[in-house]
Amino acid sequence: MNHLELLQTFARRPQALNLDRQLQRCLEQCRETGLDQLPLPGHGRTLQRWQVLAEVAGADLALAKLFEGHTDALAIIHECAANHLDPAGSWGVWAAEPPNARVRIVSRNGNDVQLQGRKAWCSGALQIDRALLTAWDEQDRPQLVAVALSQPALRVFNDGWQAVGMAITASVDVEFNDCPAQLVGSSGQYLTRPGFWHGGAGIAACWYGAAQTLGEFLLEHCRSHEDAHAQAHLGAVDAALAGARAALHETAAWIDGHPGSDAELSVRRLRAQVESAALCVLDHVGRALGATPFCRDSHFARLSADLPVFLRQSHAERDLAELGRQVRAPPEGGWRL
Repeated sequence: MNHLELLQTFARRPQALNLDRQLQRCLEQCRETGLDQLPLPGHGRTLQRWQVLAEVAGADLALAKLFEGHTDALAIIHECAANHLDPAGSWGVWAAEPPNARVRIVSRNGNDVQLQGRKAWCSGALQIDRALLTAWDEQDRPQLVAVALSQPALRVFNDGWQAVGMAITASVDVEFNDCPAQLVGSSGQYLTRPGFWHGGAGIAACWYGAAQTLGEFLLEHCRSHEDAHAQAHLGAVDAALAGARAALHETAAWIDGHPGSDAELSVRRLRAQVESAALCVLDHVGRALGATPFCRDSHFARLSADLPVFLRQSHAERDLAELGRQVRAPPEGGWRL
């Protein structure tokens, strides 16, 4: 083996799966203390819901990923009136639909169905108890189903997740082989209900919570150091976070005032604003503080590694292009102040 082959082999070595059991235990404690009993979106306290999501994200984004999925699942169960489900345990929501991984309903008896196929991007599959996932019915329509993860007809893969950021969420593949599940709502309801976009805004609240905490590291530095360059970076961070915070407040109020309306445009705009602010914060905080917190502060290092990966839950220019398509015919008033 020559040196190029040696280096290429080393560069392509797989990332070992890291299942931090402290994450699973902390998620359980969040449930035990009732932290997961959030106000439902669109019921007058949407901002308070997002404030809790932001607080959890500021502590740890891997925890926030599982916590947000769990609380989103509880909201979906309520919105779909799925009273036949046992809500106990930790839940996830698996709705990714890449072309090479699709789950189908192969038989049914009332609310009870059987699933066949493979699901990708199953966050927390090795750490949670139950999941809501999109499957495809006999007429090739998306149908939400609930499945318990502790059964032999289900295989969880423990490879495939190579990101260093968000590593302990273990977003792996799950294979279903005539696996029992239960229907949740009607065909297409998961995507057409107003709460679908409310949940998408909750992700933006998580992005904001992590960015806010990173900004606070810089704020603390500037309080104890007379550093003109760091203060300039702090000014940029403040402007970015203030704008994103205002957008979150405005969107939460709009959702509470229009709970049954289509929130897609408002949420797409919000996600774009918060993503831009979070990227700004990552850049300015890193440049202001240098290598020390990346290397010496575990909280800062985790948030800095996790946030760029979590932000890619956005589809970048594809989402911006769709936002642009939707605002070509803006409502009366447009952008006027």
